[in-house]
Amino acid sequence: MGFLDRVKNLITGKRSIVRNKDTGTPLERYRKSFLHALDGMAYTFVCEHNLPVIIVCGILTIIAGVLFQISNSEWLFCIAMIGAVSAAEFINTAIEAVVDLASPDFNKLAKIAKDTASSATLMLALTALAGALVIFIPKVLLCL
Repeated sequence: MGFLDRVKNLITGKRSIVRNKDTGTPLERYRKSFLHALDGMAYTFVCEHNLPVIIVCGILTIIAGVLFQISNSEWLFCIAMIGAVSAAEFINTAIEAVVDLASPDFNKLAKIAKDTASSATLMLALTALAGALVIFIPKVLLCL
């Protein structure tokens, strides 16, 4: 089946693969999707040691933003970075789970996939840190 055939089937509602969340009314399907997302968030929070650190850093950033009365554009950057770093951790967790499923034994390519996925989260976290330093260092220096 070619790409255009797949697009046509999506538009007309014909699917070759039916997933569990594809059953029920549209509202029930949205509810199932939302609950699956919450399950993923709960799993990541409980099983991945980095997400609680990310959440604490996000809370500290929000507290600092309130205390230093940062501008709207600075708030937008902080909110976007908190969301992006958190989302990257969720994606990293999903990639690690799929790699573990596909390759339960040690495999050099599996290691590369997992390491590279986690490096994306690290890169976003470093970008967020750099932005936070640009925003908050001048404000801290003004208070000294």
